[in-house]
Amino acid sequence: MSITSRGIYRLADSPPLGSPDLVTVATRIPNGVICLISALSFHELTTQIPHEVHVALATGAEEPRVDFPPIRTYRFDGQSYSEGVEVHDLDGVGVRIYCAEKTLADCFKFRNRIGLDIAVEGLRFYGERKTLRSDELGRYASICRRRKIMQAYLEAIL
Repeated sequence: MSITSRGIYRLADSPPLGSPDLVTVATRIPNGVICLISALSFHELTTQIPHEVHVALATGAEEPRVDFPPIRTYRFDGQSYSEGVEVHDLDGVGVRIYCAEKTLADCFKFRNRIGLDIAVEGLRFYGERKTLRSDELGRYASICRRRKIMQAYLEAIL
């Protein structure tokens, strides 16, 4: 057996994990949702390489104690926390990650903490996709109360 994190074990002859940090965080923080830069990276909407796993927690949830990988937690409440969650199977583990549209809305909501340039870059990459879901993007922007600012940047980009 090999240890991937304290309390997380795998058979030594198992193939290497494709997303070890996300899998470890999903295992250690089952109610957390991968968000912001980590979710942008998962959806291939950024050139940033996350140095920590960004995790959304419900307001009032206990702060997780995770030694490795490094994490950064953000507090979400109500629909802002519960909407847009997708479960992706990574290395046999169900990992909760916000969909691309919800992630972009969150990036604009937390733009002062992660940087406006990262939020705009994500929106630009999203605009280049062939599967643009503008109605969903608008819905999540409304939930996060960022519809006007996102609309302005979206119009400038497209």
